[in-house]
Order: sequence, then C-alpha cells, then structure tokens
Amino acid sequence: MGGGTPRSTTKYKGSGGGGGAHGGSGGTKRKQGSDGGGGGDGDGDGDGGGSGGERRPAKRIKDTVVTVGKQTSGIKNKIARSELYGKLKHQKNLDKKKKRVARQKEEEVAIAAGETPALRQVPKTIENQRVRDATFVEAGDDEVAEEDAEDEFASYFSHASSPKIIITTSRKPSGEMFRFLENLFTVIPNAYYYARRAYHVQEIVKHASARGFTDLLVFNENRKFSQGAKINGMLHVHLPEGPTCLYKLSSLVLSKKIRNHGRATSHFPELILNNFSTRLGHRVGRMFASVFPQKPEFQGRRVVTFHNQRDFIFFRHHRYIFEMRKGRRLPH
Repeated sequence: MGGGTPRSTTKYKGSGGGGGAHGGSGGTKRKQGSDGGGGGDGDGDGDGGGSGGERRPAKRIKDTVVTVGKQTSGIKNKIARSELYGKLKHQKNLDKKKKRVARQKEEEVAIAAGETPALRQVPKTIENQRVRDATFVEAGDDEVAEEDAEDEFASYFSHASSPKIIITTSRKPSGEMFRFLENLFTVIPNAYYYARRAYHVQEIVKHASARGFTDLLVFNENRKFSQGAKINGMLHVHLPEGPTCLYKLSSLVLSKKIRNHGRATSHFPELILNNFSTRLGHRVGRMFASVFPQKPEFQGRRVVTFHNQRDFIFFRHHRYIFEMRKGRRLPH
C-alpha cells in the first residue's frame, strides 16, 4: 500500500593530474592527467608510475548455480523444453521437501533428547540488515509512552471510547467497489456506509464529527483501467482533527476468490501490527488500531494483520483453527 524507494547510481570523475586513492582519478572512471604525469593505479598512494590509461574492469565471476532454466535453455523444441522443465521442477520440489522433513525430524530428536536443535539460517532482508538509529522505538521508551498517553488515540487504548467508522466511496461507485465493501464490512466492526453523492470530503468530515463518528474511510477507484474499474486508493481521516493518511491500494483479493476460505463471524477480531518499529510507523500503527475495538473476542478465532515490509503495508484477515497431528497439538 505504499511506494518503495528508488535506487540511484552515481558516477564520480577525477579532476585529472596525479592518480591514487586521494588523487583525481579515485572514482569509478579513470581519467588520464592533462600534463602527462605518471598516474597511480587508483588503489595506491599516488606516487607510482604508470601509463595513465583507462583501468580495465574486473572480470565478472560466472554464477556456478545450475538452475532448472539453465538445464533446459538449450532445447529448441518448446514442447520438449516445457515437459523437461516441469519434470525437473517437480523433482526439485520433492528434494526440498525431503530436506525439510529430515530437518524437522532432527529437531524433534534433539528436543526429545533435551538438546538445543541446530539454528536455522535466516535470510538477509532489508529489515534485519537495517542499522537501528534514533527513529526506532525501543521497548520501555518513557518518551514514547508519554506521547501515547496524550495523543489522539489514547482514549481508545484506555477503553474510554469505542470506534465508530463511516465509510464512503468516490462518486458513482462501480459494482466492484460494492463487492469490495461487502468484504470490508465483515472485517471492520461498527462501520456504516453513506453514499458519497456530490458531497466534498470537508463536508463529510463536518457532518460525521457532529454525529459522533471517530474515523472516516474514503475509497477511490480508477475508471480508466482497461479491464474495468479498479480500487486504487484509501483516504483515512481520524475525526475530528486528524491526523489524515492517504494510501495506495494494490493486489486486492476478495474472500470469494480464495480457495477454501473461512466465514467471518461477528466477534471482535484480534489485531496484529508487525514491524511498525519507527516513530512514524508506531504512529501509523496506532492509527490503524484505533479503527478496531480494543476488546478482542478470542472465541471467534479471527485475526486482522497489518505487516509493514519494504514500506508496503500488507493486510490479511484470517480465521484460524486448531488441528491435531500425530497425536499432538500443533504450536500456535
């Protein structure tokens, strides 16, 4: 629901003259000095002789990993290539499953023997490689706790008030919008729909505040989409005086399109906010939490999840069950 950060590549040029790491040619491109003096090799201290010509790029090390695509790329016949690709892919998945089952058995044996199982490899991601700075919210931060006790959402977390949500759309909504809202009303309790008609957002905010609503959600759709209307935006206004957030929506999947989906109940859901670890993320997470009652009813087995990753907020609505496998209950 958010935008990523574009990567930028910068090239530096030297100013000419003597070479070396602190000389004029210490950038990505090597430039010959204008007075013909001997230039270094870019890695030395600048006092060595040389021809001053351009530095040859290092040879790229070839990838030694043999993928399924590399094994089938030499087959010109499309049908034969597709058949072999499917067989190799299936065999690769079977091998991965065997390794996973073997690792699980080793862990069970180690736990049964009272030993610590081998640590699993953790993949490197943007989140776990990020250097923690002053913007991160640490557990037990007194300053953040004081701000939370006095912000716009404090009354909801102290159970002094309960959320009351008004939902509207862009003007002349399509059928796809109403199908989306049908799913949305099964997620958000105590929500009410009002037709947009010709009202401006400022007028809706004024009337909603006078009638005791706490939040306004306005959903927008793009009518120029080639395959029909497409829901692409959400405006969240916390009443009566803000804050306000605008989100871009993408990859929406309704519950009817999910195979073997569960049926939502009228119980208040549990709320999970994951990876909202910065000051801004902490505030956005509290804004999302203010939409849901802070009284989860666990007998409904409903979970609403907001997961922040790479500046995208992933939303999921689950209904979980407890299963028995091999005579023991699964961890949950």
